Amino acid sequence: MTRAAIAGVGYTEFTTGTEKSILALALQASSSALDDAGLDRREVDGIASFMVLHDSVPTQSIATGLGLEQLRYSLDLDLGGQAPCHLVAQAAAAIASGQANTVVVYRALKGRSGARVGAMEFPGGGGQFRYPIGYGAYMMYVAMWAQRFLHETGQDSTDLAAVAMAQRCYAETNQRAVRRGQLTAEDYWDSPMVVDPFRAADCTVEVDGACAVVVTSLERARDLRHPAAVVAAGSYRAGPRSGLDIGDHLSWRDYSRNYTTWLAPDLYRQADVTPDDVGFAEIYDCFTSTVLMGLEGMGLCGRGESGAFIRSGGTALDGRLPTNTHGGLLSEGYLHGMNTVAEAALQVQGRGGDRQVPNRDVCVVTSGALMDGSGLILTTDR
Repeated sequence: MTRAAIAGVGYTEFTTGTEKSILALALQASSSALDDAGLDRREVDGIASFMVLHDSVPTQSIATGLGLEQLRYSLDLDLGGQAPCHLVAQAAAAIASGQANTVVVYRALKGRSGARVGAMEFPGGGGQFRYPIGYGAYMMYVAMWAQRFLHETGQDSTDLAAVAMAQRCYAETNQRAVRRGQLTAEDYWDSPMVVDPFRAADCTVEVDGACAVVVTSLERARDLRHPAAVVAAGSYRAGPRSGLDIGDHLSWRDYSRNYTTWLAPDLYRQADVTPDDVGFAEIYDCFTSTVLMGLEGMGLCGRGESGAFIRSGGTALDGRLPTNTHGGLLSEGYLHGMNTVAEAALQVQGRGGDRQVPNRDVCVVTSGALMDGSGLILTTDR
């Protein structure tokens, strides 16, 4: 894995509505990532992306839009938030095995003005049982897990509130963030209940936009504009009995744990590090509960201790483990975690600006909320 690195990142503006096409958004973010790295697009020979129920554009369209002379590696995944770390790991593996030299990984969608995941009906074997009883929104599925997780670990809604408030502090200085206003405890408790235990402040903000990263060989990255964010480990995990479709979770045995329980040992083994070596974390946060589950599942704090850890300031910039330094998907915008990977790369490269973490040597990144997901460990070029 250490033969590959993230060399550049690119964003569009995150908005609640745009007249640009999804193709135009994807091309803008991909081109910006290449410009950021200082790479000529003629060096790109791989494109990777993902979509949920055809809410984006395929990789070949980006290859055409970028004017690539040929495409040696193309990967389109039918996944949601589980995909970003997984795609970067696959790109790194393709580079290590000689299938590609430079891969652009992107996510583009109109998640606010177009198809909204929060309102989608997901087809599959379990849908015929869910939808007739009104159990149809994705936030309902995550809320069920959150309730059980909080119960089993002895935590409650004050711990969810801690996540939302801590991450908004980071977003206040992030120009990309859609939600930048201060979030006080009073603001949190006044926000409307959506589905128990989630209030509006616990839920990610859906946006129109795109984000991309450029993955290339470590040797090539060393010659480019910014320090390399080395891909030291990458893995995907689905736990046992993970269902027939995105909403079929009724056979899952333990709602107080998610995929990170299976993911963590593999990542740390690959990178030859331990949780104590991790300087900061970027944890997938479509809802506040997934941050608590991710911190615990990745061994970054003890079982049932994540909320108290956040309330103590542990995830703040001057804390033991700065976490979700862009404000997370909760505040910056819901690009299904692609922007979480990009933020990790920026921090490892030392380009975090006012939010730069003091220890950027080792970062854990996760993608996914429930039964399956992926992760990366990014490091400086040591």
